[in-house]
Amino acid sequence: MYRKEIKVLDCTIRDGGLVNDHQFDLDFTRDVYKSLCEAGVDYIELGYKNSRELFDSSKFGPWKFCDDDDLWRVIDGVETDSKVSVMADVGRVDMDNIKDAKDSPFDLVRVATYAKDVDKAIEMLNQFDAQGFETCINVMAVSRDQGPELDEALEQINQECKAQAVYIVDSFGALYQEPIARLTKLFKEKCPNKEVGIHAHNNQQLGFSNTIEAIINGANFLDATVYGMGRAAGNCPMELLIGFLKNPKYDLRPILDLIANRFIQLREEYEWGYVIPFAIAGIMNDHPRDAMALRKSDSPDNFRQFYEKLSTTAG
Repeated sequence: MYRKEIKVLDCTIRDGGLVNDHQFDLDFTRDVYKSLCEAGVDYIELGYKNSRELFDSSKFGPWKFCDDDDLWRVIDGVETDSKVSVMADVGRVDMDNIKDAKDSPFDLVRVATYAKDVDKAIEMLNQFDAQGFETCINVMAVSRDQGPELDEALEQINQECKAQAVYIVDSFGALYQEPIARLTKLFKEKCPNKEVGIHAHNNQQLGFSNTIEAIINGANFLDATVYGMGRAAGNCPMELLIGFLKNPKYDLRPILDLIANRFIQLREEYEWGYVIPFAIAGIMNDHPRDAMALRKSDSPDNFRQFYEKLSTTAG
């Protein structure tokens, strides 16, 4: 599936940080970063650019905030063409503390938004653009936010937003191939001057196949994570995506070493991936928070009761 326009973005530390409150130590984060650089991944997303004033810093690791000094420590001494990405949520960034791109350790900012908040997201993203950053806009929860509201949001993004790419985000892992194909075509139609990206969650073991479906229909910005690590069911596995692309600029071997040396043990400490409550949440097009709470409860395997609870709520 070689296509020169394709860009691969790894969000292991950022999305994986939702599994462990961003408590990756510096050595682990540097190992991930260096391995992905060796693999030729285009962008490596190291966390959120949140303001510390809005959160209890004692509850979170450094990648919840991505202070410049911490990012510099991760990338120090690594010669690479890979670029560093951070994610920014509307209303959580102190823009007065953001240095221009030429003085910053990160290159790309991805602004996450729901369709209803797109005006605020565009305003913030355009400020990042004015400061010299590459930018993308991620439209979350598209399995729920469809119809006129999504159409209008995409039209506004096309007309007003400086982002180089607009992302389809299957936040709940609820979508199948046909909706992914339709949405990819819709995003390309509504935003003809922007690349389309795909961020797929793996609740129903469709993260990889849905990413392929988006590629087939023209998506060129592709998200994945090492060993599929990410919130709840996780994401499209990087090792599968790299194996599929058959692009000579990507090298699977450093990722395989990274999984063997770091992620096999990590998976014994933290749960992510295909687990029945996460699958049920995907089937029901529900946010995974309740499924995650179940897995931390005294009855983590009470699958039927959980399914019936969500069925009643959905009904």
